[in-house]
Amino acid sequence: MEQLLLNLGFGNTVVAKKVVAILSPGSSPMKRVKDEAKQEKRLLDVTHGRKTRAFIITESNHVILSSIQFETLSNRFESLMTSGKE
Repeated sequence: MEQLLLNLGFGNTVVAKKVVAILSPGSSPMKRVKDEAKQEKRLLDVTHGRKTRAFIITESNHVILSSIQFETLSNRFESLMTSGKE
């Protein structure tokens, strides 16, 4: 069984089927989500020191920070999910 991987940038990927949401990081609630995930050790930062431009929430409730634009990740995800269906 082939698993589709969503490219998060800088050689980092996540299994596309495990992604629950791709969110924009601009709001106060998202900052609280980030702080809570960090405190509970569920935060993965794959920005390589760059500005966070997207949050990815997974089935396991992990929060992944990416420096790739929210729209770009959403387009990649949509492309993977539509091409993966038979």
